[in-house]
Amino acid sequence: MKFTITREKLQEGLLRVGPSIPAKTTLPVLSNILIEAKKDGLHLSGTDLDIAVATTVAAEVDEEGAITLPAKKLTEIARELPASPVRVTSAGEQRAQVECGKSKFRLLGLPRDEFPSFPHVKFDTPWRIAAKDLHKLISHVAFATSTEESRPILNGVLWDLRKDRMRMVATNGHRLAKMDVPLAEEGGAAQAELIVPPKALEQIRRLFAPDDLVEIAKSENHLGFRSEGTQVFTRLIEGPYPNYEQVIPRENDKFATVDKIAMASALRRMSIVASDQTHRIRLSFGGGTLKFSVQTPDLGEAQDEMAVTYEGDALEIGFNAAYLLEILKYMPTDEVRFTFKAPERATTAEPVGWDDAASYMCLVMPLRLVD
Repeated sequence: MKFTITREKLQEGLLRVGPSIPAKTTLPVLSNILIEAKKDGLHLSGTDLDIAVATTVAAEVDEEGAITLPAKKLTEIARELPASPVRVTSAGEQRAQVECGKSKFRLLGLPRDEFPSFPHVKFDTPWRIAAKDLHKLISHVAFATSTEESRPILNGVLWDLRKDRMRMVATNGHRLAKMDVPLAEEGGAAQAELIVPPKALEQIRRLFAPDDLVEIAKSENHLGFRSEGTQVFTRLIEGPYPNYEQVIPRENDKFATVDKIAMASALRRMSIVASDQTHRIRLSFGGGTLKFSVQTPDLGEAQDEMAVTYEGDALEIGFNAAYLLEILKYMPTDEVRFTFKAPERATTAEPVGWDDAASYMCLVMPLRLVD
């Protein structure tokens, strides 16, 4: 194997693939990047066996070949090289020399045959979506997944793919986020409901530029994404996702429209003296006012209030302030509309005046108030 590449292109490829490589692993080859010199350029690949990333960057290839080299050391070397062409030559399957200007490095690697093969995903009839819409779905929904290991299915994002739209849903049992985005061009052979790890979705958001058109295809256990020389594959989470439609309230008859920034500020102030375990805060709606209060034994109490637009009978309801703050953080508009039924029933939150084709809704379960 022998090729020449600019330092910038080498760094670009390594930065795309690097985050897919595990920091710790019992399989030494997983700490390496697979480097394949081919006629169409330099192919770089990395995987942790759950997520795999492959990308192609421009290079002058004099002799085709492949080797795996330590990802961390190769990235550090590329970062410190002078701004000159980089020449890489392999001697056999386990040694490579990197030269740039007067700098020379010899690295020990592992044979290409030891590197895991990527999942076989056919892109015959892919779904197609603009990366900016994919970014929107991921950034507004993935935050609501669970981090507890007791219910692994909730550690993933439910992705409902159809010919004309895509929906993502995430919940941890106490809060939920749901977004629908219409597809500009139809694609995909059929409807599919998939459960995708948030870590994989974060890779998608990082790797694909907003202007990219992303193709998505699935096999039995894997999902593949590709656009402009970069491919990402992820293992799917198996099992039935809970029926989230059952918990979305249809009969809420109390409505509050609030200023997002003002409400978040008040919640942060109240959180200072809220319980570290429950983060419980009391919200009292009545007339045109929202009153906040918190009482924590052995710590103290606090009150605050703000003006809101409220319709319905007076209501006192308790929430985990951390969940409310998180929902407000991801709301795309300055005003948010909350709907309520009763102190023990689910509350919904939606953006007000969002000039977007997507529809977005969050839900949060209240906490029982203790007098």
